Amino acid sequence: MRDTNEESSPADRRTAAESIEHGGGGLSIREVLARVRPDAVPKPTSGSAVDVNDLVAAIVAAAGRHVPAGRLAPDADFFDAGGTSINAVELAAELEEQLGIEINLDEVFADSRPTALARQWLPQLQETAAPARPRLPAPPPLPDAPPPAAASPRTVPPPPATAFPVPRTQPLPAEPHRNGLSHTSARQEDLDQILADLALADRLPFTDVPDPLPPRRILLTGATGFLGSHMLLDLLRHSDAHVYCLVRAADQEAAAARLGAQLRSYALPWSNEIRRRVTVLPGDIRRHRLGLTDEQWTSLTHELDSVVGVAAAVDFLRGYQSLRTGNVLGALTLAELAATGRPKPLHHISSIAVFNEVGITSMGEDDPLAHVDRLVSGYDQSKWAAEVALRRARDHGLVVTALRPGGIGGHTKTGAYNAQDLSSGLISAFGRFRTVPAFRYLNAAPVDWVSRIAVAAICEPDAWGFDYNLTGVPNTLDDVVRDMALGGMHVRVQGWDEWRDTTLARLKTEPVPELAFLSRVLQSPTALQLCEATLKGPAARSDRTDALVSALRLTPATRYDAQAQLKTFEKLADDGLARLPQKDDPPYLWFTETTKGAVGPVGSDADASCSMALTLSVASMYQVVKERRVDVTGEVACPAIHAEPLRVESGDLWIRPEEGIPLQHGMRHQLLLSRLKLRDADGGLWWLEGRKYAQARRNLWHQTRALSVEVGRAGETASLFGEVVVPADSYVRDQIDGIRVDPRLTSQEKRAAKLTWLAWFGLEMGRGLLAPFARTAADLLDLRRPATVTERNR
Repeated sequence: MRDTNEESSPADRRTAAESIEHGGGGLSIREVLARVRPDAVPKPTSGSAVDVNDLVAAIVAAAGRHVPAGRLAPDADFFDAGGTSINAVELAAELEEQLGIEINLDEVFADSRPTALARQWLPQLQETAAPARPRLPAPPPLPDAPPPAAASPRTVPPPPATAFPVPRTQPLPAEPHRNGLSHTSARQEDLDQILADLALADRLPFTDVPDPLPPRRILLTGATGFLGSHMLLDLLRHSDAHVYCLVRAADQEAAAARLGAQLRSYALPWSNEIRRRVTVLPGDIRRHRLGLTDEQWTSLTHELDSVVGVAAAVDFLRGYQSLRTGNVLGALTLAELAATGRPKPLHHISSIAVFNEVGITSMGEDDPLAHVDRLVSGYDQSKWAAEVALRRARDHGLVVTALRPGGIGGHTKTGAYNAQDLSSGLISAFGRFRTVPAFRYLNAAPVDWVSRIAVAAICEPDAWGFDYNLTGVPNTLDDVVRDMALGGMHVRVQGWDEWRDTTLARLKTEPVPELAFLSRVLQSPTALQLCEATLKGPAARSDRTDALVSALRLTPATRYDAQAQLKTFEKLADDGLARLPQKDDPPYLWFTETTKGAVGPVGSDADASCSMALTLSVASMYQVVKERRVDVTGEVACPAIHAEPLRVESGDLWIRPEEGIPLQHGMRHQLLLSRLKLRDADGGLWWLEGRKYAQARRNLWHQTRALSVEVGRAGETASLFGEVVVPADSYVRDQIDGIRVDPRLTSQEKRAAKLTWLAWFGLEMGRGLLAPFARTAADLLDLRRPATVTERNR
């Protein structure tokens, strides 16, 4: 096939590659391939009479051309061998052209072993084959594998046989079902494989209880991932440990470069001090003994005193057979490392997905897990199998701690998020399209909290050996709707099917490359069932986690609400995923304000009447929390400027501007600053600037209502100065009782909106009024102030 570099621009290829890598946005094989290689769209051809062995050989030969090593064993997984989503699309297109059949890309993701694909596709071939035609020619011999490439993590050679080889549990059927391997047969094969994998735990060595001491030498896998990178930094911040990071790369230099790049991508540091306490080991959890040399393996078995397994393939499209090597056998390899040599605890990052059975009623830390035969997703099955296998490892004396996050949200301080996390995709879609599916609970917590609690359990010996749900405080549907409304993103609740159809339609008409993976998930029957099980499940309980947090005096879990998501929403918007409220959006909340007073020429008495009839509004609570700014419209009546009222063309009011720092180091603290652009009836432009101050005086009621104003022509200095005041009899009527809220909200949401605004505004004004009194008191009580001459002469 021709090189794509000759066919399209680098920008086009990058956009297309990202779309394909993230799932193709629901495109067919031909449509997806056409984005990268327009001249290579395959054309169907008539089939040939083949048997299953011919088909396996043909798939093996073709697949070998799309993996780094140039070869693929019949029972090896295409993705484990280094194939990417782009490679999978190209392989499927090549086989479509060669075999003359329609290939469903979901089948490739579900189980990409050539033997499994052959069983799926053989019935199609037999239906379309002409019996008299010759069989497929035998493919050429597989070439010897070339030496490993020395570049990127995408070119890692395929793993050799795992330390836990599993014999095939069922022979290839001679005559599969008419439409391929039936759903029931495929499910049974997965279940048989899961049971065989669980039995591998019985091969682990027996071990003693580790010393109950905080770890000093830790092996961490998954440090380049979203959660793992934050855990690496938390391990360094909150312990004295030296951390060995297993990183998938060709050599140590490439591994260190990859780790540093990933940390920086999540706004995490990669300094000399961090490098001093980190040893980077090139390796792969999918390979025998993690891809380490015998010497490295033996050394680690005696030097380490803790093993932390975070690495896993998080992919909701791939099936169990495709995920088991990394997610299950990799966990067992870590268990073998922990049980060999010096006794070591194993801390395993599991997932709340082990409960992802439709209809499950409880998800407590010690509650029974889901029935594995009722888990629909390969990811759910692989996390279930890993955790259950490690439970069996406990019978060999291994101390295993299972840490189960739910959805992992963005960092509350930096906004860093995982673009491929389903939670991020759903939240982005909620905010972008202003609709949410009806659900029971979202069990999600920010990455900084999940990481900190996980590291606390790792570093506290008394916490070892138990199961923890790191899910935070669940969000209800009402919570999410209210949070979105407070953020200025008023969402409509839809049924699951309606929401899915609406979202897919919007993603098609308004394509967002960063959300292409979500489109792919919403079109996969298996992934859809996973989403439904997640959204309809109960709230996760975390009694043991809460007790640990309390005992260690850590920050308790709080709901991942609008304020906690603020930075992440901003970053999602910057990256094109979400859409924040705009200034021209319909107002969320508004009220009127009438002021009366007088102005006069600068330096003279203020004897000319001046009044303002304004409407103050906010597009969202996001606006006021982020900017402390209110939009202003209305009119200004001032005969000293013009006989007719002036219209406010644009206006802003800032609450406690510059955090209320006093002007010119005086004792007047700013409460409000307003700037208005005015136009008179003749088209002339004016500006008005008003300031409200707080001082350490008794007339607080007047201070909250009075506004000092300056007025001048556009481009000139102030010509008028004075003061306007909100009449006492209209203040409460207009600014409290007169608050109006977006009519699209429910009565309960309207009341919540008013209370939220009044609580926030009242708190800000209270802080502003208190500041000058606090400063005066500090001056009076400052014992460090030098004594005056009078005081010294006493």
